[in-house]
Amino acid sequence: MTRPTMIGYLRVSTEEQASSGLGLDAQRETIQRYADSHGWDVVWYEDTGVSAKSLDRPALQAALERLHPKRRDVAGIVVAKLDRLSRSVHDFSGLLALSQKRGWSVVAIDLGVDTSTPTGKLVANVMMSVAEWEREIIGQRTSAAMQAAKRRGKNVGRVAAPLPDSTATRLRALRAEGNGPAKIAAALNAEGVTTPLGSKWYQSTVTSALARLSAAA
Repeated sequence: MTRPTMIGYLRVSTEEQASSGLGLDAQRETIQRYADSHGWDVVWYEDTGVSAKSLDRPALQAALERLHPKRRDVAGIVVAKLDRLSRSVHDFSGLLALSQKRGWSVVAIDLGVDTSTPTGKLVANVMMSVAEWEREIIGQRTSAAMQAAKRRGKNVGRVAAPLPDSTATRLRALRAEGNGPAKIAAALNAEGVTTPLGSKWYQSTVTSALARLSAAA
């Protein structure tokens, strides 16, 4: 029987950590022990000297490309600690949703998230529910702020909620592939990626989001 192969993703935020090997070695050892206990082979991807504030990291993007259904020869991605993969609940929930849609596993050893197991799936679903709750709270606060401003006599337009980094990265990637707003909206909806307020994408919301990304660049 063929052993499953997982991507072992490593990240350190400073070049000093990268040169010393201390942070990377500890992560690698933790992942290798977990892989050995589960009968996995591991292929390694590492980002050195980069933070987790965005998913736009060379090795991580290469790993996600390898996990694409048309290329996939691995079963999923494993990290020693969640913060090596993402420091954003929204970004992580986006990755979990993408993994569920495309059928690969996500493992964060420190939190017991392992979507290849029933218990790990439960933990992941709880985290995704928390992220959805946060999106709803953001929407309610935005609505309340707009209503308060109107009561004060201010003429305000719709306040846009911030885009999670994972969503922004996916929008840019789809745009770079030459897709128009309508096709991008269809792709995001098919992947289970929602707007920051938890709703479906439409051509108009994609156009608005792309304009905001362009203005912020």
